Amino acid sequence: MKARRFWIATAFLFLFNIMGIVAEEQPTNMPSKSRIAATPPMHGEKNMQQVENVGNAEMSPKEPSASGFHQLLKQKFIDGNAGFMSLVALALVLGLAFCIERIIYLTLAEINTKSFLSKLEKFVSNHQIAEAKELCRNTRGPIASLCYQGLMRFDQRIEDIERGMIAYGNIQSSYLEKGCSWIALFITMAPSLGFLGTVIGMVISFDQIEIAGDISPTIVASGMKVALITTIFGIIVALVLQLFYNYILLKIDGLITEMEETMIFFLDLIQKNKHAKS
Repeated sequence: MKARRFWIATAFLFLFNIMGIVAEEQPTNMPSKSRIAATPPMHGEKNMQQVENVGNAEMSPKEPSASGFHQLLKQKFIDGNAGFMSLVALALVLGLAFCIERIIYLTLAEINTKSFLSKLEKFVSNHQIAEAKELCRNTRGPIASLCYQGLMRFDQRIEDIERGMIAYGNIQSSYLEKGCSWIALFITMAPSLGFLGTVIGMVISFDQIEIAGDISPTIVASGMKVALITTIFGIIVALVLQLFYNYILLKIDGLITEMEETMIFFLDLIQKNKHAKS
C-alpha cells in the first residue's frame, strides 16, 4: 500500500512538472529576414548581400532542429489543445504508476521455488515442522505463505489442508491482481479521450467555417490538427500501457501456476509423511 501511494505521488509530481513546462510562454521564433538596403546596392555590396542571404538560408533550417525532441514534443502537446492533452498525459502517468507498482510487487513475490521446496521437503521428511514454519516465515512471497498455511493445519485431515490452502490461494491471487483493473481503465480511457479531442476538433472546424462563411483549407486544417494530434497521443498511451499490462498478466499467471504446483507438491509431501508415521 505504501509503495502504491509513493508511485502515485511520484506520478502526480511528474505530471505537474510537465504542465509547468508546457505553461511557460515562449514567443514563436519568426524566420530571420535578410537585410533590405534603403538604396539600391552598389556592385561591390551586391555580392556581400548575396553571401549574407545564403548564410541566413543555411542557418534557418537548423533553428527548429536545435530545439530537439523535447521542444518538438512540447509544441505538439500545445498544438493538440493542452486541456485534452493534459487528460491524456494524466492517464499515461497514473497508468505507468500502477504498472511500476505492480511490477515491483510481483518481482518481489518471485522466489527460487525449487530451492525453497527442497529445503521444505527436507524439514518435513525429518518431522521438523517448527523449522519448516520458520523457513516459510522468513521467505517472502505467496508461495511461502501458502505453504505456511498448510503447515498450520498439519495435524488435520488432508482434505481440510487442501481446502484451507485453496481458500488462501484465492486470497493471494486477488492480491496479485490488485490494481490491474485501474491499468485496464486507463488503457480504455486514453484512446477515448483522444477520440473526444477529435470530435471537439471537428466542432471547432465547423464553427470557424460558420463564422468565416467559407470553406478554406486553412480554417479546416486548424481544427483537424487538434483532432489528429489528440487521437495519435491517445492511441500511443494505450499501446504503451497495454505492453506493461500484458507483461504484468504474464507474471501473475506464472506466479499462480507456481502456487498450484506448490500446493500439489505440498499435499503429496504431507500425505507421504503421514503414511510414513502410520
